[in-house]
Amino acid sequence: MKTVSENASFRGTQGVYSHASTACNCEMTFAVFLPEEARLGPVPVLWFLSGLTCTHENAMTKAGAQAWAAEHGIAVVFPDTSPRGEDVADDDAFDLGKGAGFYVNATQDPWKKHFQMQSYIADELPALLAENFPLDMDRQSICGHSMGGHGALMLAMTLEGRFKSVSAFAPIANPSGSDWGRKQFAAYLGDDDQSWQQFDASCLMAQKGFDGPVLIDQGTEDQFLDLLKPEALASAIATRRQNATFRMQPGYDHSYFFISTFMEDHVAFHADALYAD
Repeated sequence: MKTVSENASFRGTQGVYSHASTACNCEMTFAVFLPEEARLGPVPVLWFLSGLTCTHENAMTKAGAQAWAAEHGIAVVFPDTSPRGEDVADDDAFDLGKGAGFYVNATQDPWKKHFQMQSYIADELPALLAENFPLDMDRQSICGHSMGGHGALMLAMTLEGRFKSVSAFAPIANPSGSDWGRKQFAAYLGDDDQSWQQFDASCLMAQKGFDGPVLIDQGTEDQFLDLLKPEALASAIATRRQNATFRMQPGYDHSYFFISTFMEDHVAFHADALYAD
């Protein structure tokens, strides 16, 4: 693992690091915010998964998570959204290829050589973090925006017992029923759309739910509402009677202005779950 940069931030440290990823078969970059409590011992972990076109840097610099994480003594991990490199498959469209990994393990050419983001987030990166940082990996929660909201919800419901809580800002809530999902799942996973349901937050919510609290924030003026399909997730939550708070925020769009406005709420929500025991 290489240190790209480390900067003092809210009495803690905001670092950026890179490493050779076995899962993605390329060099991967990620960021970690450590609060000052990490100097004394392991601290709880909040993952933030970013959306389409983003790298580790977008949420790290725009979400405003560090101030609230420092207040609660929580580390924040900002992974990249896809593999990177000259030999990594890509597409001219912004919503496929680099910056658009969708947090799944691709099974189709030319994507499967590198696009193993589910394994990377679920297995490889946590192991690297546990080895190199003072993190309490028994106390993890996960959050995400848009494509990252899809990833956070999907991983939380798939990795049973891993996360204490899950939240999302404007998640791609029903990818198997949306152009933001069907296109990518067909490319990465093949044409069997029934198999896509195991990566769809609304389907997973209906089938199994999440053993913990859920928080969803969605802006009413989001320019991508028809692609996100929040109503599918809200219906699944209601039908399952899931422990969840689903908030439609009047006037907010899909931007980081929306995320930074409610980031304090999300960090506090996760802090309650992480320190509950």
